[in-house]
Amino acid sequence: MGLGEAERRGPADDAYARRAMVVGLAFLATAVATLFAQATLVRSTRDHRPQDRVWTIALAFVALASAALATGASTGWDNGTFRVFYLLGAVLAVPWLALGTVYLLARPATARRVERMLIFLSGLATGVLLAAPMHNVHGTAIPVGHDVFDAFPRVLAGVGNGLGATVIIAGALVSAWHFGRHRATPGNGRRAAANLLIATGTLVLSSGGLVQGVAGKDEAFVISLAVGLSVIYAGFLVAASATRPDRATLAAASVESDASREFAP
Repeated sequence: MGLGEAERRGPADDAYARRAMVVGLAFLATAVATLFAQATLVRSTRDHRPQDRVWTIALAFVALASAALATGASTGWDNGTFRVFYLLGAVLAVPWLALGTVYLLARPATARRVERMLIFLSGLATGVLLAAPMHNVHGTAIPVGHDVFDAFPRVLAGVGNGLGATVIIAGALVSAWHFGRHRATPGNGRRAAANLLIATGTLVLSSGGLVQGVAGKDEAFVISLAVGLSVIYAGFLVAASATRPDRATLAAASVESDASREFAP
């Protein structure tokens, strides 16, 4: 780009470039959340573990909220699109992600009670968000909750995100510390790193919502969304790789299987 061309760029061009970045990152977040949900769904149908089931639900919420964000940022917001984005992304997604941590660390009976309570609260939040009065939204800038809703929907979002993020981060750090203390066990080093990635990604996601809520910076919000999701997904992939047997283990199992067949009566 020459100097003259750079000088001819005006505020409209810069605004278009920023909007294009917001839309592109929103679609990227949708893709990452969809891939992540597909991976946890595969594990849920294969292993039937409750944490994989609730993570799939949470990530479906994130994918749909990100799709609503991409739609609003590209074609313009309306009240219905923002209700979907706020309900699924700002209110429900993080508590359901945190429920997976509860299933990992708490007793099964306790986790099931927490899930029943969360189902009740999710129904309450859905009713509130569908019925809550709101100021009309328009344009392509991401609306901010305190400019659109009264106190109750914003309290639901604040409490749900605050408690959910605390559970996820604390659970990930405790797990990382536990696996780090037992690094001699094969795979524990990767498990510790995976939990640190999950804690870091959750912090990034939380910081983006805070920045957007206080300063209204769309670019910071979508960057934190895409990066935070990608870091958490990376932690999931690292943890999954730590559970796979290495080649030596597979070879030993194969030899043992062959020997058992050879000497079987």
